[in-house]
Amino acid sequence: MTAHGDLTIGEAPAGPARVEAPVRALLADLREQKPHFLGFPANLDFDLSEAGFLLSVLINNAGDPGRSDSAGMNAKPFERAVVSWFTALAGGDPEGTYGYVTASGSEGLLFGLHAGRERLPRAPLYASAEAHYSVRKAARLLRMELVTVPCGPDGGMDPDALHAACRARRRRDTLSGRRPRGAVIAATVGTTMRGAVDDLPALRRAAAVAGEVHLHSDAALGGLVAAFSPSRPAWNLRQGADSLSVSGHKLLGCPVPCGVALIPSRLLPTVPTAEYIGAEDHTLGCSRSGLAAVLMWMRLCRLGTRGVRDLVHHCLRTADYAHAALARAGADPERVRDGIVVTFDRPAPGVRTRWHLATQGRRAHLVAMPHVTREAVDALCADIAASPGP
Repeated sequence: MTAHGDLTIGEAPAGPARVEAPVRALLADLREQKPHFLGFPANLDFDLSEAGFLLSVLINNAGDPGRSDSAGMNAKPFERAVVSWFTALAGGDPEGTYGYVTASGSEGLLFGLHAGRERLPRAPLYASAEAHYSVRKAARLLRMELVTVPCGPDGGMDPDALHAACRARRRRDTLSGRRPRGAVIAATVGTTMRGAVDDLPALRRAAAVAGEVHLHSDAALGGLVAAFSPSRPAWNLRQGADSLSVSGHKLLGCPVPCGVALIPSRLLPTVPTAEYIGAEDHTLGCSRSGLAAVLMWMRLCRLGTRGVRDLVHHCLRTADYAHAALARAGADPERVRDGIVVTFDRPAPGVRTRWHLATQGRRAHLVAMPHVTREAVDALCADIAASPGP
């Protein structure tokens, strides 16, 4: 990124030009990078600048979306509309599902795992070797024993390996005279590097030997893809999940990180409340961004369900094209069925830097977000062909 000048905050107030110049430089830099942003799962193809007038007010959605709060400076009706749309998409009971707009997919993951921890306080947390690193952070925050489960050839959690791990812990509990501890599972719908989808029904069956199960679907990137892809893999509340999280700034596109967390109301843990807020609060945060809720609503309202479906199909076509183009470039691409992530041989450092590629070991990946064009893919492949190895 380019330098933005002296950003030191001084004792005296700064004038408009002093404040505006570095911010406009940042905007120009971000716009310049947009065509080369291929390696990370964020959709840059949106424009909600007409909502700029909202920056003149505070919008704080404190407490649960279903009730207003004492402060009254909220946009909770917009949040409820967003949650309602996601609830319907995720197969939740419209009258019996709790949800809220989160600050990120990782917050939604933590929310779901916290609910599992409250249900099953002695249960280990099982996650695949390719789960997002935020699962490890959540395990430490919640003080849960993390059991890493190997993946199968497709990159999804291996149900047989999960069954073996649960059975071994159940056997140890039985021998020591303790009650079954159960299992909390972090299933991934769209792993970070490969885009693999864990088989939710198979994982639930595999973990049954542990006793009671709480299965969270981390569908940050892959949930919307799964909902509209031809193969329609299981990902939602009707298909085996006890809680679920989806990102809003990834496939949909939004100027601020955000997401949605969902859970059947009957599984909500009890939480402390305060009279002065004027609302119950099952969220992880107290003050929450009402602006994010409005922006997500604007984006969804403008697209409609049909538009979101079209976005997914566009991404799938781009991924098809990228897979073929990278094969012609000799980059050994791989892609899971109906995935929008294409992995390939790790290219030279200059190529990785120019195209903002995420890498792991000997592989890199391209995420076919809506802003990724065929021209960009072709340019990437030309750079790969013209450069030395990693």
